[in-house]
Amino acid sequence: MKSNINYVIYITLLFFLITNNCAYSDDNKDDFLSYESLKAKNGLYSEKTYLSRLNSLFGKNKGQSGGLVYHPLENILGNNISLPFNNNIDNSKIYISKEILNDVENYAKERNSLALFIWKDGQLVLRSFFNGINQETLIVGRSLAKPISVMAIGAAINQGYIKSLDQPVSDFISEWKNTKKESILIRHLLDMRSGFLKQGFSKDPEDILNLAYLHPFHDEIIINEYPLTHKPGTRYDYSNATSEMVAPLIERATGKRYAQWLSDELISPIEARGGKIWLNREDGMAHSGCCILLPAETFFKIGLLSHLNGQWKGKKILPTEYINETKKTSPENIWSGLGLYVGEPYKEYKGYANPEFKNLMRTYHSEPYLAKDLYLFDGNANQVIYIIPSKNLVIMRLGNNPPKTKKWDNAYIPNRIMRGMK
Repeated sequence: MKSNINYVIYITLLFFLITNNCAYSDDNKDDFLSYESLKAKNGLYSEKTYLSRLNSLFGKNKGQSGGLVYHPLENILGNNISLPFNNNIDNSKIYISKEILNDVENYAKERNSLALFIWKDGQLVLRSFFNGINQETLIVGRSLAKPISVMAIGAAINQGYIKSLDQPVSDFISEWKNTKKESILIRHLLDMRSGFLKQGFSKDPEDILNLAYLHPFHDEIIINEYPLTHKPGTRYDYSNATSEMVAPLIERATGKRYAQWLSDELISPIEARGGKIWLNREDGMAHSGCCILLPAETFFKIGLLSHLNGQWKGKKILPTEYINETKKTSPENIWSGLGLYVGEPYKEYKGYANPEFKNLMRTYHSEPYLAKDLYLFDGNANQVIYIIPSKNLVIMRLGNNPPKTKKWDNAYIPNRIMRGMK
């Protein structure tokens, strides 16, 4: 329940909105933001930062890129060992013609892509960058952060910090003890069955969806305020807040900062370049549900690690049985595993979020995938990593939303390659 905020804080915030040309109306002056959301340390700074972030997304003073500027950032360290790339492809071994590679490269290029990688039978046979991107450029992964968070949990299970996917989250988030959230399992944070309020869209600064995403204490807001709308484990509801709980869980379970954990247990072990991760405030909590910044090859290696069953050059990074668990779907969403999606059964427009969402996360498929075992990491703006075990094939496309005149077909690139293989 919302309550009145201090009048002085309200006047200060209202002045901030007016002087920054924010596009928000104030229909409920006595009920502008919940007191619980304003109680965070350094409250005035927090609310200025929060409202500034809202303004960068929805107000008249949008960021130069037309959206949110990710700040502050924390470094994720890594290694600089690139995958071997063979420009002189031996088609007698790979069976993918240059004509097909050129075709899928042009398809990606015409659709605002930044990078396209194709790995077949142990060789990187295509590595293309577009629009000024190179192997060191940090690319915003958007929801590709979610499968990374799944792997962070897998590494914690591998190291013994977490017992299993079916361990209660409240073993680490003690605030949930003796509440309805006590029955949320770690599995539920990864397969979107936490029971949390589903994802939606709102420009309202009072909305918990915005507070749980943009506030400098977003983790505390999710832990203490985010509503539970269903019994955990009984309904699939795509929610960024659900994935955002992975970072505080990892930090409490391991005693390491989330960025440090990713560096030590995932990025460095797979010999990938490091990057940066968005924090809610200086020295604050990392965002685990969105917007990690990594080079293209690092994203690709993370997908390749899944294909290699959690093994990298003979070292177990993740348990093989854990990788198998990630590919299991639930009755509540037959396409969704743990941070990934499966290709079967076919549906022309798959709503990887909630079925009732008309425009969000509905991806077009012109035909079924040619490999029934295909699964994929799929983020906003058609940032996708296809993994096809039966073909020993991994494909990645990173980039921005395609132009309206160039519709994205999620089946085109993998099927074009598989159909053209000898």
